[in-house]
Amino acid sequence: MNRFHPWRRLLVALLLGLAAPWLSAIQLVPMTSTALSSPVFVGNAADGTRRLFIVEQGGIVKVLQPGVTVPTTFLDIHTRLLAGGERGLLGLAFHPHYSSNGRFFVYYTRSGDGALVIAAYRVSADPNVADGAETVLLTIPHPTNANHNGGMLAFGPDGYLYVGVGDGGGSNDPPNNAQNINVLLGKILRIDVDHPDPVAGTVYSSPSDNPYVGRGGRDEIFAIGWRNPWRFSFDRQTGRQWVADVGQGAREEVDTPVVKGGNYGWRVYEGSACTGLDPSLCVPGNYIFPIFDYSHSNGRCSITGGYVYRGAQGALPLGTYVFADYCTGEILSWNGSTQTLLLDTAQNISSFGEDESGELYVVGLGGSVSKIVPNTPCTFAISPSGSNFTAVGGAGAVAVTAGSACGWTAVADASWIHVTSGASGSGNGSVGYRVDTNSSSTSRSGTMTIAGKTFTVTQNRTSACAFTITPRRASYGSGGGGGSVAVTAPVGCAWTGVSNVPWITVNGSGGGSGNGSLTFSVAPFSGPLLFRSGTLDIAGKTFTVTQSR
Repeated sequence: MNRFHPWRRLLVALLLGLAAPWLSAIQLVPMTSTALSSPVFVGNAADGTRRLFIVEQGGIVKVLQPGVTVPTTFLDIHTRLLAGGERGLLGLAFHPHYSSNGRFFVYYTRSGDGALVIAAYRVSADPNVADGAETVLLTIPHPTNANHNGGMLAFGPDGYLYVGVGDGGGSNDPPNNAQNINVLLGKILRIDVDHPDPVAGTVYSSPSDNPYVGRGGRDEIFAIGWRNPWRFSFDRQTGRQWVADVGQGAREEVDTPVVKGGNYGWRVYEGSACTGLDPSLCVPGNYIFPIFDYSHSNGRCSITGGYVYRGAQGALPLGTYVFADYCTGEILSWNGSTQTLLLDTAQNISSFGEDESGELYVVGLGGSVSKIVPNTPCTFAISPSGSNFTAVGGAGAVAVTAGSACGWTAVADASWIHVTSGASGSGNGSVGYRVDTNSSSTSRSGTMTIAGKTFTVTQNRTSACAFTITPRRASYGSGGGGGSVAVTAPVGCAWTGVSNVPWITVNGSGGGSGNGSLTFSVAPFSGPLLFRSGTLDIAGKTFTVTQSR
């Protein structure tokens, strides 16, 4: 990868007409504490669980729970596919009604011949593990070359599944697949996964208004003229599709809107420039040109498409389209008129992703998934700022208020204070703690350092223990019975109850701390004697039981 000093980045941006802020507008917060294996996509199931699903190129989909940093395996299909280079498990999309039907779809290159496969799966009885049974929807031959497989799957606002398919690889699309309406390579496809086509014998159907239904051309095609539409997305507010098409050797492009039956130019045009491969066909009026493109200057070579930001955390202005260059690691934006350099990273950015709230994520092929957050100074507050405990001790909690990307820790500064939860966090959170019993005759004070703030704990001393019991005696007939004695004692003062005769039994635990009660049982009385007497020692006091017959 070609890397440049920040001042050179600024110069390059100015030369290319890119706006370049002096300070990075965003920062990245890692979502996992362990490295991933060649991640190529992250997304969500829109099922209200706020989980993230991470696609690893080798054939595994992992699920990351909210607030957890170690993902677990959701689906493993590595034996079905051929991985390496531009091949592997490349795409993932959840059905719009996943929460009720459990269906999701994957895009991979098949083991053996590298054919492109779109397949359906379902979740198992365990919501965090998929059922391994596969239903193949569509297989697209991909002979000769290993590259330009495409790989994006996404449901549009119309409920149909859109598929981004590469041109089949090789320089300059030698078979001219992208302009051939009789092959699926080099196209955006649109299929209906809910209704099979009994005539065609497929488990999917093509929407009746697809441009080539009922006339020459493949029914599945929605738009033609693509080189390698690796990543595309739908604006969750407007429904508009944004496609980033990876260029050949000169230009990278972004296209929107993507219209039904549109021809987006490749291989006649690369970006907005005529390639000269078919010079007589370079008639601008026959093609739809990108909304913007950029050249292969200063190390840039391959666009990674992203999303239009619609989140609520203010990471970017609403409506900003975010994308990246794979080779330079630059994250950029488009606001409708200007390309802006947001952040220069050292990553090979393979994809972006969106969570249920519209916040955006960056996928680094080297093993990372990170959240995009605003680059603002971190401020922290805790509430309350302190608490007082009796000698018995106890537990409590402290609320932390912080920016979404602002990390913090909690540490107890006294041996008798223990952090029980929330020892570290990012953004708003809470810290749980426990205070030990103070058995000394002096009060004490200690602190915790939480998010750089001091939380003070004070604790009362152990009071001199004085006990009283009520009543002090009881009488029973020959049938015996049960009773109870109330104990009055300061908080933290422990006491016990013990019977001194075998015919009086102490019930339960036989003790307590502070105010409480003790219950006992008196056995029936028989034999030659007419009267007997016994005692219990309760909290150091004598309780007398008499019994007659």
